[in-house]
Amino acid sequence: MHILRIFGWSFAITAVVVAGAGVLGGWHAAAIVAILAVLEISLSFDNAVINATILGRMSPVWQRLFLTVGVLIAVFGMRLIFPIVVVALTAHLGPVQVIDLAVNSDKVSDGFTYAGHLHNAHPAIAAFGGIFLFMIFLDFMFDSEREVQWLRWIEEPLRRAGQLDVIPVVLGLVALLVVGEAFSDDHTEQVLVSGLAGLATYLAVRGLGEFFEAQGIGADEDDDDTAAEPGAVAATGAKGGGVVVATGKAAFFLFLYLEVLDASFSFDGVVGAFAISQNIFIIAAGLGIGAMYIRSLTVYLVRQGTLSEYVFLEHGAHYAIGALAVILAVSIETEVPEIVTGLIGVAFIGVALLSSMRHRNANRDEGDEAGEQEAPEPVGAKS
Repeated sequence: MHILRIFGWSFAITAVVVAGAGVLGGWHAAAIVAILAVLEISLSFDNAVINATILGRMSPVWQRLFLTVGVLIAVFGMRLIFPIVVVALTAHLGPVQVIDLAVNSDKVSDGFTYAGHLHNAHPAIAAFGGIFLFMIFLDFMFDSEREVQWLRWIEEPLRRAGQLDVIPVVLGLVALLVVGEAFSDDHTEQVLVSGLAGLATYLAVRGLGEFFEAQGIGADEDDDDTAAEPGAVAATGAKGGGVVVATGKAAFFLFLYLEVLDASFSFDGVVGAFAISQNIFIIAAGLGIGAMYIRSLTVYLVRQGTLSEYVFLEHGAHYAIGALAVILAVSIETEVPEIVTGLIGVAFIGVALLSSMRHRNANRDEGDEAGEQEAPEPVGAKS
């Protein structure tokens, strides 16, 4: 019942959308929608893990907004409207002309169809999304306060170096310069401008969210709602073991951060989807279904406390993010199949899950042994 409550809307909308695609476009359209949904889920599983770490710091009100308003932004904003805006900006076309190209997939403007213009915009998209994701990876690796470590021989030296807060930004800028020169012979200016925009967006949204969270702005606004929903899990970390949830302005900027994060994960899926279908409505339907499942999975991970039980899942997701950032950089000049991207992410998550299970079992065995050693002598036992 708990799973049905979280995934119920995803199941229902999947059935309605796939059936609708079948009625309007036949079984072939329905099959493409289903394939695109599976593609989106496979590419974004690590996104759900990262989302869960952030969503756990937000009150139940904002968790519900993430599942409602956030889904609308993800489906219609990032998978339908945002690509149109990107094409308009990079191809220097008017919005009406771009919409006409998008709706009429065979129509050509300046020698390119809508899919062709979107493909031409890929260097800018990859640079923006790649640097955004790379900064997430760097901030995690250089977090000097992180106690749990998975690959200690890599993470411990970086954690110590993270006491110098400026290191992630410096490395991000160096990486952008390297990508601009090494992987984009014909797109250097485009890559550098888009990469700087991605870096600025990351620093602004993440920084404002952390600022308002530290200031405690809006901290009391949703107290009643927090207590009203026992299933919601908030992030712990207050002194004395209290519960800290981000509400008000802090939660708003964390919400924006989640949406930009989702966009960064969806870029490669949106561009790659045109290799499967040229119909933007079929693409939006399939990727939108996948986005809904990722959001439902995010809430499930938060409510089940999965990240606290499987302690290395967050690490595996961040390594997958780092790998995706590198893949986006390489894809500026060299096409990388989506299946490769998906398999790399799933591999990191899978290995991290197995390591977490082994860690949990080892701790459980140690606890059992300690309990046996400390067990009191039965009353009446002979000395």
